Amino acid sequence: MNIIHAQHLGMCFGVRDAIALALEHADAGPLTILGDLVHNPTVTAELRAKGVEIAREVTEVTTRAVMVTAHGASERSLANTRARGLDVVEATCPLVHVAHRAVKALVRDGYHPIIVGQRGHVEVRGLTEDLDAFDVVLDEGDVLALQPHARIGVAAQTTQAIGKVRHLVALIRQRFPESEVRFIDTVCQPTKQRQNAAVELSRQCDVVIVIGGANSNNTRELAKTCSEHCSHVHHVQTDADLRPEWFVDAGTVGITAGTSTPDAMIDGVDRRIREYAASLEREAAASVGSLR
Repeated sequence: MNIIHAQHLGMCFGVRDAIALALEHADAGPLTILGDLVHNPTVTAELRAKGVEIAREVTEVTTRAVMVTAHGASERSLANTRARGLDVVEATCPLVHVAHRAVKALVRDGYHPIIVGQRGHVEVRGLTEDLDAFDVVLDEGDVLALQPHARIGVAAQTTQAIGKVRHLVALIRQRFPESEVRFIDTVCQPTKQRQNAAVELSRQCDVVIVIGGANSNNTRELAKTCSEHCSHVHHVQTDADLRPEWFVDAGTVGITAGTSTPDAMIDGVDRRIREYAASLEREAAASVGSLR
């Protein structure tokens, strides 16, 4: 069995920086993170082990310092948090800040903002909470439900697949041919790199393993992309989710991972697959020997 890795996989710089910042502030004193710093349960468990508290709502925060996650937050939310006398530490990814500035520019220039993204996702909430009017679309049905506007501005959640985003932008233009539609590409470069690498990987493989949190949008998008080019794709969170029967008769197995997946988790999955491969080879050799 040949085991190969995508050219680009695993943690991006924004996630690494956010985790490092959280650990730095946790060493200095009590810290609460408002939501999941990144969408990976292993990372969250490691932060808790360091004494970091996790709160879903600002009303639950009991420490003086509170950290905004890598997914960002609206100015309204940040102001509300500071109004409670809390010290806000921003771990927002710089590329999420780019998306915020793009949406503001669209509104400033008179465009009705449409965000391509997952409705209710923390990043999408951060992009839209300061807006008086907006729409969020994720599929063709959402586009069909849109109302017309003379000027339409489109941006995207940073972890969406750029192919899907461009497809939806084209549908918006087709649905509203008389509207002026402006698209600002806010899908981040690490997401694009991992998506492109996943395509190349899955075209070469009999089985692809995609590693990342179950609630990680960019990992789910990676799995969807791989499924377009390989018929046997499995999304796992850790090596414990792997099943040996997935690899029977597999000549080439590919591994990729979302932008919030630690290197140690990728290494663990790789190691477990190699163990399966060795076991399958021993079984095959024993079977051949018994026929002689």
